Amino acid sequence: MKLHFHPVSTASRPVVLFCHEAGISYDPVVVDLMTGAHHKEPFVTMNPSKQVPVLEDGDLVLTESSAILKYLADKVSSPAYPKDLKARAKVNEVMDWFNTNHYREWGYHLVYPQVFPHHLRKPEAAQQATVEWGKEKSEQWLQVLNDHVLGKKKFLCGDQITIADYFGAEILSAGDLIGVSYKRYPNVDRWMSSMRALPGWKKTNEAADGFAASLREKKFVTIS
Repeated sequence: MKLHFHPVSTASRPVVLFCHEAGISYDPVVVDLMTGAHHKEPFVTMNPSKQVPVLEDGDLVLTESSAILKYLADKVSSPAYPKDLKARAKVNEVMDWFNTNHYREWGYHLVYPQVFPHHLRKPEAAQQATVEWGKEKSEQWLQVLNDHVLGKKKFLCGDQITIADYFGAEILSAGDLIGVSYKRYPNVDRWMSSMRALPGWKKTNEAADGFAASLREKKFVTIS
């Protein structure tokens, strides 16, 4: 089984972290996003969307971080993706919430336009409006996450960690690139501290943490 990924990729890290925590072995294939390897063959044939991660398992080629997590969890019968229909539905709900609500504003309107040149909007007024919109909406979604999605629960779906936690926490960790603080959202802050304490977190996020450290002298519109 091969995992095509990049260690800084927000979408790749949930899969890498889950594999570490669940003891799932794979052959790592680093796709060098910095040199545009995801726009070249043979990767483009594998995933015409030109995005990581991609999982190869025999004749199966699977894209999308959320789908890969669910497949791997089922493959090893992980309790992180419960078999009970209603419990599983709640995990799916939370993962969809991050993908369709939070991540859209968080990643593509707040974080990435300030960090990655190919996400920069032009002219300057469009960039400013995009980032301001991203900050406003991200704050709204963080409040929903704090008060309703997470609340007083230990993890997103209850007392036990699920693949929704791996997925959501790594998405939130993209905020490290612009110096986000969760102090205004105590339930989120508590949960993220628990996720960062996982045995595999430091190694999984080593490259991303290094990238974040390289950006610390820059000024960003952030959440504090």
